[in-house]
Amino acid sequence: MVNVGIVGAGYAGSIHAETLNKNKRVKIIAVSDTNRGAARSLAARFGAKTYVSHQDLTSDRDVEAVFIASPNAYHVEQAVQALENGKHVFCEKPMATSLEGARDIVRAVEKSGMKYQIGHSRCFWPVYKKIKELIEIGELTPYIADAKMVRGELKNPSWVADPKISGGFLYESTIHMLYLLRWFLGDVTEVWSLARSNLYQDQLDDFVISLQFRNGGIASVNSSAHASWTSPFERVEIFGDHSCAMTEEAVRITYCPGLNKEIVIHDFSQLARSESWGFVEEDKGFINALVEDRQVAIDLHEGYKAVELVEACYRSAKLGKPVSLPL
Repeated sequence: MVNVGIVGAGYAGSIHAETLNKNKRVKIIAVSDTNRGAARSLAARFGAKTYVSHQDLTSDRDVEAVFIASPNAYHVEQAVQALENGKHVFCEKPMATSLEGARDIVRAVEKSGMKYQIGHSRCFWPVYKKIKELIEIGELTPYIADAKMVRGELKNPSWVADPKISGGFLYESTIHMLYLLRWFLGDVTEVWSLARSNLYQDQLDDFVISLQFRNGGIASVNSSAHASWTSPFERVEIFGDHSCAMTEEAVRITYCPGLNKEIVIHDFSQLARSESWGFVEEDKGFINALVEDRQVAIDLHEGYKAVELVEACYRSAKLGKPVSLPL
């Protein structure tokens, strides 16, 4: 049994709490949030202790693992403190909102010897797992890819509109696609990002990004922060040898294996959101890694590379030219 503390009682914290509560290997014993009412409300559902301060929760001797689901800019401080206090950490994406912060996490994990997993949940979505499977068994060679990810707005929750807290639009949303494309095609060697500040004047809110991969593959990412919540708000297309795979959010994947061949559709629309959005497998895997003392699914290296990709996009947009990786 792993005693878990949840930092952040908002949407993500609640989803993780509900998922973890169904795991027989987990007991939720503490919840913290600067919003005392939100912390009390979530904690009451599981008979857990309530803290306003994350420092108090991460200092609780009974807490063995901390799930961090707070706003982005707080991830580094909260994770480092938990690690220094001998707690295992699962942290929602992003790992950090700067390379310096990501390096602080790396040092803290290496010094503490505790396990740390970053919540890049897309690789647990059934639609994307199917694409990864097709690539790995050699049925789909990803020569070129195109990804679309948009948000309806930067208004809810209110902090996502503040780049000092979110890290910027790419850290809040588009990092999912950047991580995912690297998962499919491998290491990125060059980024060219065109960006504009169209509606949210204190940050860049529209991006067209080109990625060059070490294996010769290329990809594009289109991302807007103000598109309205019209479906599909997320879509990935992979093109191979007269073959392709196309997703529609977490619901459906269409796969064409070749010319004059039957097109196959995998539909996951009847799955619960906690499953189709990967939370069940993601959380179960982390807990199993703790109980069985094995490697976590998404480690420091993967989290750092995702932050590096975002930083390269912002740097390219600022300079107006391609940026080579690693930074």
